Amino acid sequence: MRRVAPVLLALALALPATADASATGRLLVSIEPHAGEGAASGVLARTGARATGRDVPQVGLLTVRPREGESRAALARRLRADRAVRSVTPERRADARLVPNDPALITADPSPSAQGEALQWWATRSNFPAAWDLANGDSVTIAMIDEGVDTTHPEIAPKIRRATDFDPLGGPAVVDESGHGTHVASLACGVPNNGIGIAGAGYDCGLIVEKSDLSDSSVIKAIVDATDHGADIISMSLGTDNRRRPPRLMVEAINYAHDRGVVLIAAAANRATAEQGDPANILQPTGTGSDLSAGKGLTVTAADFSGRRADFAGFGSQISMAAYGALERPDRADGVLGAFPPPTTEMERGHTGPPCRCRAELAGDDRFAFLQGTSMATAIVAGAAALVLDRNPELKPDDVIRTLKETAQRRAGTGWTKDLGWGIVDARAAVEAAGRLDRHAPRSSVTAPATASGRRIVLRLRAEDPAAYDVAPSGVRRVRVYRSVDGGPAKRIAATARRRLRVKVKPGSEYAFSTRAVDRAGNVEAPPESPDAQTRVLDR
Repeated sequence: MRRVAPVLLALALALPATADASATGRLLVSIEPHAGEGAASGVLARTGARATGRDVPQVGLLTVRPREGESRAALARRLRADRAVRSVTPERRADARLVPNDPALITADPSPSAQGEALQWWATRSNFPAAWDLANGDSVTIAMIDEGVDTTHPEIAPKIRRATDFDPLGGPAVVDESGHGTHVASLACGVPNNGIGIAGAGYDCGLIVEKSDLSDSSVIKAIVDATDHGADIISMSLGTDNRRRPPRLMVEAINYAHDRGVVLIAAAANRATAEQGDPANILQPTGTGSDLSAGKGLTVTAADFSGRRADFAGFGSQISMAAYGALERPDRADGVLGAFPPPTTEMERGHTGPPCRCRAELAGDDRFAFLQGTSMATAIVAGAAALVLDRNPELKPDDVIRTLKETAQRRAGTGWTKDLGWGIVDARAAVEAAGRLDRHAPRSSVTAPATASGRRIVLRLRAEDPAAYDVAPSGVRRVRVYRSVDGGPAKRIAATARRRLRVKVKPGSEYAFSTRAVDRAGNVEAPPESPDAQTRVLDR
């Protein structure tokens, strides 16, 4: 068993500051730009404020404190009344950026291959800590189809939202005889900031456990069950070898999940082959990897510490992208650290291959292991997808898939490659991009006179494109105006960016008007249930 001494990294991550975002007791005073030289001194003399020396005259900043025994509010009132003062704001102290206290983020990996970086080096290299400042994944649920998950593990227990067993010969879904399922579940959604082990890529994401014996029928049933029970993402660190034609029912299950808004992610082969087997070759069919818009999910291969495809990992036209899944070459690899069940596992006993010497002790806790593979990379990408969806819940599966591809890390000037697909996942870039994807429809309305006597009336249009989920709105492009005459069907009469519209009317007729706004991202307002305005034109 490998023991990891708690040697803290001096430079890899900044530790959290002890201060919180509380007021400093000072006031930030903005001096009018044209107040002239000596304006700050005049303000101090007239208001009795005490200068702190934290002034920036280049931008007109004067930092002050109240006199002894005086409140900041009283001083602020005097300052705001001064002719040379433009604004007064209480000064605040910012929080340090989020750095969870999980040991793997701040404990050096003793392997020479890690070059002194933290045990959870993959997280910093793929910019997960920066992404966690923008999204925490708590609104998203990832379903893990695997051989069970140890739901008593402290890195897993608080995250379980549902567990179902489709393995008739194994133990219950909450027991992981292999160890594999617990490991990948922790990489996706391991409890962060609990002082134990690692922080999962998806930070606060929840977990649905779908225990499978990995037979076709079991996997198909698990996909459908996860979809029916609210999974936002299905992570499948599994696959068949060399099967080019997946069962039609597996394809149907993938379609079932995709059509119901689930993001599907599957592991590439753990062999250097161009055929990834199913379900990977369903999500990214042969010949489509280089097409950003093709496929119904992501096929993930593994990169090593150097940023190259791991020697054991699949490649070729079925590869969508990559994540870190190995430290170095297979014969020298320590793998990726994740949670592991306390009892001796099948992997350690050599149930399906040579016994792994993978268990690790971290800070005296041996419920962890180093494993390598495309399985680990897949779980990490699933966590990144959770952050993207948490940042912008209105994204469709294809939006999430494309965003992760487009923002992946790759060499300058290169696009898709057969080794790493669109590149290695970059969580921060993906989450930032999600915040710029406006998928929220604008809204509009129209007002019109209740009665009119002429042959023209003026419609007044209102439209806005409100922000949703802190996503930047794209802005209203135009408003479509619809008119119904004497109870007939509504027909579009204009599409305009103006806010006033003159329309012809016929005496003796009754009109109903409605609108649908279109924003610059192409989102169209839903048809209204009833007209916004009605006008009766008097018969002369």
